[in-house]
Amino acid sequence: MGQDIQAYNNVLELIGNTPLIKINKITEEIKGNFYAKVEAFNPGHSTKDRIALYIIEEAERQGIIKPGDTIIETTSGNTGFSLAMVSIIKGYECILAVSSKSSPDKIDMLRSMGAKVYVCPAHVSADDERSYYNVAKRLHEETKGSVYINQYFNELNIEAHYKTTGPEIWDQTNGKVTHVVACTGTGGTLSGAAKFLKEKNPNIRILGVDAYGSVLKKYHETREFDAEEIYPYRIEGLGKNLIPTATDFDLIDKFVKVTDEDSAHMTRNIAKTEGLFVGYTSGAVMQAIKQYAEEGEFDENSNVIAIFPDHGSRYMSKVFSDEWMNAQGFFDSVNAEEAQKIEFIK
Repeated sequence: MGQDIQAYNNVLELIGNTPLIKINKITEEIKGNFYAKVEAFNPGHSTKDRIALYIIEEAERQGIIKPGDTIIETTSGNTGFSLAMVSIIKGYECILAVSSKSSPDKIDMLRSMGAKVYVCPAHVSADDERSYYNVAKRLHEETKGSVYINQYFNELNIEAHYKTTGPEIWDQTNGKVTHVVACTGTGGTLSGAAKFLKEKNPNIRILGVDAYGSVLKKYHETREFDAEEIYPYRIEGLGKNLIPTATDFDLIDKFVKVTDEDSAHMTRNIAKTEGLFVGYTSGAVMQAIKQYAEEGEFDENSNVIAIFPDHGSRYMSKVFSDEWMNAQGFFDSVNAEEAQKIEFIK
C-alpha cells in the first residue's frame, strides 16, 4: 500500500520549480508581456530557500559540516528563515545576526524556527563591530564547529541560481525570455540567473533594481564605491552599503533606483490588482518595471520576467500596516480609502 501514498520525504523537496504567473492588470498601460516568478511558492516563502539548501549541501559534500554543528549567517530575515528550516531537517544549530531594520514579524519567525537571533543596529557602517556582518564573523570565531554562510561573498550564492533559477526561467518561457528584472541585495539571484540565461542568449537584458541610499547603481556605472551615496532607507533585502562579490556587475545591463514610498504603494497595489500577496521587494521590482517602461526598455514583443522574491506575510507590520505607512509619511488618499473598508460592529 505504501507505494500508493504520494508524499514528499520532507519540506526541503519542495524547494525550487516556482511558477511563472502572468501579470495582467497592473501592466495594462505598458508595452510587452509580463510574468512574475513567484518565489513565495518555495516552502520557506522566499527565493533564499534555494541558496540555503545548496550552500549547506555543498558544505556537506566537502565534509566541512556534520550533524550537531552550527550554521551562522548575516540576514535581513529571509535567508535566516531558510537556513533555520534546512537546519531543522538536517540536524544543525542555527545562529543569525539580523539587521534592526528587519520587521518584527521576520524576527519572530526566525525564533519560532529554533534559531538564536542577534539583532544588530541597521544604520552603522559595514566595518563597525556592531554591524550584522561583524557580529556574525565574531560569533563564527567564538563557536566551535560552526560554518559561516557569508552569502554576500559566497560564490555558491550565484551558483545556486545558475543551477536552478536560470534554467527554470529558460524552460518556462521556452527560451522566449527577453528581459529579467530583479532586486539586488547580495546579487546572487540576478547574477546566477543572468549567467545561465546569457549563455543561452546573450541578447537577454538583465535589469537590476537598487534603492536610494544604496551604492550599487553608481558602482555598476563607474566601478567606484561612493560612501556619500549611503543613507538610511526602509526597504529590506534591497541595495547595500558595501559591494558584494556575489553580484556579477558585468552580467547586469542596467540599474534603476526606486523609492521606499513608490515601492510600498506598488506592493499593496499588486495584492489589490493581481491577487498576489507578495513582499516589499516585489513591489520594488514592479515599480522598476514601470520606470524601465518609461525609459523605452520594452516593446510589444518583450517577454519580461519579474522575480518576486518573497511573501507578503513577512511585512504585516510594515507595508501592509496603515499605521506604519502613516508613520513613514506614505499615507495618502488611496490608503485612507483602504482604511475606511473596515467597519466595527458594536
